Amino acid sequence: MPKKLKAALALAAMVAGLAVPAQAEPLAKDVFGSFRASNGGPAQAIGGYSRGCAAGNVQLPESGPTWQAMRLSRNRNWGQPQLVDFLVGLSQVATQVGWPGLYIGDMSQPMGGPMVSGHASHQIGLDADIWMLPPSSLRLSPAERESISSQSVVRGGVAPSGLWSAAHHQIIRAAASDPRVARIFVDPVAKVMMCNSERGNRGYLRKIRPIDGHDYHFHVRLSCQAGSPGCEDQAPPPPGDGCEEAAQWIRNRIDPPPPAPPNPNYRHPRSYGLSEMPRACQALVGR
Repeated sequence: MPKKLKAALALAAMVAGLAVPAQAEPLAKDVFGSFRASNGGPAQAIGGYSRGCAAGNVQLPESGPTWQAMRLSRNRNWGQPQLVDFLVGLSQVATQVGWPGLYIGDMSQPMGGPMVSGHASHQIGLDADIWMLPPSSLRLSPAERESISSQSVVRGGVAPSGLWSAAHHQIIRAAASDPRVARIFVDPVAKVMMCNSERGNRGYLRKIRPIDGHDYHFHVRLSCQAGSPGCEDQAPPPPGDGCEEAAQWIRNRIDPPPPAPPNPNYRHPRSYGLSEMPRACQALVGR
């Protein structure tokens, strides 16, 4: 619109006693999704897993001797240094159970924050998705990393597929046994398989939480680390190993209970305006 016409319309609105519309507030997902690199400052997770951001994120190298970052076009192979260290270590564990390493899915954005697509969480640099697919090669090209897909370890929503293996159990057990880990999200079928086959210490099973949409990957979430006073941990998981809860999820898939009423107050984090983010996150992006 020409400047003169825009000014004339604004003046006409003022004369008519009408408010001039303010410029729309930017969505936080668009602001944080626009950064291609981290601020490089001291590492600090800010806010909660589903409403926060991250200073000092570092990039997981695209390839290493025991891992590859997948879907590079998303630029989501960033996280707090503690997360990168954890993933490299877990990829080395994978080689001890017969895998060449790990395919690493989405972590966080360079500055964390809500993403333009996909996840509600992964906002503070402490979450990562790890594919259930044993790597066939750790020399995939960027194009191959865009086209290859993971594998489901669940059949029909109620039983393990032929792709579930003891190695899956061992890798997830090693991840959950790490004291830095707060939770691991997996499909309830995978958790029940682990519950049924575990013959040793079952304490780590408490951290493994059943959830839909996690049969192709498992989601690791680390606890807030020292030096991040603005980081908001979740409440600890309920007491016990949680195996009966996972079994109930499967029974509910077979015989679904009446649906719960929708929460009228729920909003997906992609709908947050920048002003709804923690003040430290607004300051991080200079707003």
